[in-house]
Amino acid sequence: MAAAGLSTGGAYAADLGVLTSLDVCDALGLSGLTISSDTNCLQITGEVKYKFTWGDFDDEDLVIDSPNGGVAFFGGDGENDWRSRFDAWIKFVATADSDFGPAKAVLKLKQVTDARVDDEGVKYYGGSTTGDGGTVFDPGGNPIGTVSGPGSVVLDEAYVSIGDSTVIMAGKKGSIMNKGDDEPLTWLDLFNSEDVDRGVSWGPLPSSEGLDDGGMVIQVTSDLGNGFTLSAGLENLDGAQTAPFGLGGAGTAVGVIAYAGEGISAHITGAAAGVLDGEVEAWGVHAGFAGTFDNFKVVLAGAYGHDEVGVINDYWNVLASASATFDMFTIAGAVEAVDLDGDTDFGASGSISVAATEGVTINVGGRWYQSNIAGQGDSYQVAAGVSAAVTESITLTGEVGYVNGDFDELFYGSAKLAWAPGGGYTSSIKGTVTSGTDDQDLGYKIESEFKKTFE
Repeated sequence: MAAAGLSTGGAYAADLGVLTSLDVCDALGLSGLTISSDTNCLQITGEVKYKFTWGDFDDEDLVIDSPNGGVAFFGGDGENDWRSRFDAWIKFVATADSDFGPAKAVLKLKQVTDARVDDEGVKYYGGSTTGDGGTVFDPGGNPIGTVSGPGSVVLDEAYVSIGDSTVIMAGKKGSIMNKGDDEPLTWLDLFNSEDVDRGVSWGPLPSSEGLDDGGMVIQVTSDLGNGFTLSAGLENLDGAQTAPFGLGGAGTAVGVIAYAGEGISAHITGAAAGVLDGEVEAWGVHAGFAGTFDNFKVVLAGAYGHDEVGVINDYWNVLASASATFDMFTIAGAVEAVDLDGDTDFGASGSISVAATEGVTINVGGRWYQSNIAGQGDSYQVAAGVSAAVTESITLTGEVGYVNGDFDELFYGSAKLAWAPGGGYTSSIKGTVTSGTDDQDLGYKIESEFKKTFE
């Protein structure tokens, strides 16, 4: 028709349209590794990670006790130990358009196998999120034995969601709880902060006394505009009232209000366990603020937890941290306090980081902890480290330090070589040596890790 139009002087040229085909993934604004049909865009992401550790490290030589377990430094006992662990997951997200916004179905398969050998002995499994090991209970909740084995492939997530500025989610997935905005800015982490995976916590409640999250959920999140979001949900909907399945907290109600914008992020999260039977056995609040103001940074955070499972416990944890950057120097400090039923621990840390040359940073720091709850007294650690970008893809780091506990002390040194050539691939090898003490031999550990992600 175009040729005919041109050959007749363009009589039909004005009537010709241009037909274009737009992939459904492009129309939905989705990218990455995708497969499309007429109505759905399927996104595929995943990760494979393997870590092997060898040495003489299974003895906890020195432990700085805290209410959540403590920070341990390893020592040796003259016999070798090793760990062989792999983590793998693949996630499928199918998205289609709807009158209420994007409609999604999410499936995530996951497997973790963590094989361990201590003191050149028998193999056992542990540390897995897919049921590698655990305790067997009778119907009355009494422990009767243990079970272990390699991890199986599980549906780690399986849920549906719909919406744009307001999103409704239901099925098996993680929690909407926001526990961020609480990480100290010092090079060496605070002791209790390190013990709770950096930051503050509402106490030893989540898995031991009924404040469980995630699992089977119904959740709603809404973008209120101007940086504010509001979230609410019911989680642990497959929990039970009888121990150990739910440990007295069947169903957890969660509410979050958060803000992010202009160098500031902040949130308040509240949770209450036991809502399915109308008896709240445990509840907690977590709040955090992180702000950047020119060359200054500030972090303020606090959490409170209460439970009535068995003995009534009250727990609170606060943290404050600040840093300032002047040319090549960054100075940071942090303080923390944690209280369990009226007994309070205190901690502090400080560090100085110097950008000596391009790609080379020197860090010097120390931290102190007063463990009144465990009756351990004062402990402290001092350390110095260097990080050097050898090439664009290779980074070398090293650290030496000294730790003094109430009952023991040790020296340690470590070096790590990390390689990130691109393509989502990273690998590293790290060696650590700790000095022997009165009842421990020299400890040593070699950790190698290999990881590839795709999306």
